[in-house]
Amino acid sequence: MSVVVSPIREPLIEGGKTYHQITEDICSPTEKAPNLAWIIAFTLSTIFLGVFVFTVAWTIYFGIGTWNLNRTIGWGWDITNFVWWIGIGHAGTLISAILLLFRQRWRTGVNRAAEAMTIFAVMCAGQFPLIHMGRLWLGFFIFPYPNTRGPLWVNFNSPLLWDVFAISTYLTVSLLFWYSGLVPDLATIRDRSKGIRRKIYNAFSFGWTGSAKHWQRFESLALVLAGLSTPLVLSVHTIVSFDFATSVIPGWHTTIFPPYFVAGAIFSGFAMVQTLMVITRKVLKLEEYVTLQHIDSMNKVILLTGTIVGVAYLTELFIAWYSGYLYEQYAFYNRVLGPYWWSYVGMMACNVLSPQVFWSRKIRRSVVWTFVMSIFVNIGMWFERFVIIATTLARDYIPSSWSYYVPSWVEIGIFLGTMGLFFTLFLFFTRVAPVIAVAEVKAILKAGGDQYIGPNATHQHHTHGEVKTGAH
Repeated sequence: MSVVVSPIREPLIEGGKTYHQITEDICSPTEKAPNLAWIIAFTLSTIFLGVFVFTVAWTIYFGIGTWNLNRTIGWGWDITNFVWWIGIGHAGTLISAILLLFRQRWRTGVNRAAEAMTIFAVMCAGQFPLIHMGRLWLGFFIFPYPNTRGPLWVNFNSPLLWDVFAISTYLTVSLLFWYSGLVPDLATIRDRSKGIRRKIYNAFSFGWTGSAKHWQRFESLALVLAGLSTPLVLSVHTIVSFDFATSVIPGWHTTIFPPYFVAGAIFSGFAMVQTLMVITRKVLKLEEYVTLQHIDSMNKVILLTGTIVGVAYLTELFIAWYSGYLYEQYAFYNRVLGPYWWSYVGMMACNVLSPQVFWSRKIRRSVVWTFVMSIFVNIGMWFERFVIIATTLARDYIPSSWSYYVPSWVEIGIFLGTMGLFFTLFLFFTRVAPVIAVAEVKAILKAGGDQYIGPNATHQHHTHGEVKTGAH
């Protein structure tokens, strides 16, 4: 039975909202029927997901020969898209871990979506090395395990194997960070649900009650995972850059790649977060929780990292000239003025010039400008990876082996298909869990005056001004 207590007034917090109103605003998209915009977006995403399934099946059946790779360019769109997706997955861990350690309050509006984006982007990235193997069913050969395969063993000197270790570790820690942060909010939805839905959310919330002990363990776990995740932000894309930097090919064999790749990954990751959050805040009507201040803060990070990337581009050109090494000089001459000049121009325009508009506070706080620029940045970062790979491999030491790479329809279909996979997973996520961390938003808000409202009040149930307490 339920004991109905006399109506009480909840304290109004910043924005004039009560805790109950915040819960309603953020949790209701998981409880109501989806609106037309969500249905259209999900339909388009599943169509592209179908394209992914078809083109991967085509590749497996007919072989890698369906791609336009050749002896000169053995890496094409597959490794380009792999590095691009890994870069997009970087912002989630950065927002969750580093900004948590530095107590940046503005992270609470975007960290949940960024963490989900990390998981889904890494899943998309992992598809490309597996497909490139040619025989997906032998994918387990990339993992070392002792003495069961006779003379076969992984090459521990290969940076491609380092990728396996780094990315699998990154995915595991990011998944734990994301899911542990979800637990209090899953419990909130559980307490608002009935029947089988309540049982499902109860299982996934691990019996969370919101007791002081639970919150203490929750916050301790968050700090531990943040401490583990912070070095991963630097190490993962550093190791991805070693795929190129540890080679002896002119244009790749350079020590600037690790910091340059890390800055670029944060740059593209924040741009994708902006793309997702601008759409999500509009479709799910969350403008009061993903505010212009959040957008402004993330645009400042994009401006900073975009400037760092621009400095890296100019440093590469200077060092190639200053080295006096003929082949290194020609590699960069070929990037700028060779047959792929259009991709280099696109890279410089999108990554270096376009973010400079964010020096203007008015543009930083413009939703339309933010969305357009986030698209430009992601296009530019894709061009960057393509420039590094295609222009370097297309012309080597012997002119007779020079080649020009154009992707086949199968490669284009796989890339568009991973976009479908990514957005299908993200849109599905918005329907089953709050896209904004309810408990964390409440934890940083204050009631009237200087009283601090912590997360322990999160899971009271308020229905039309009444408090219901279970008495069984």
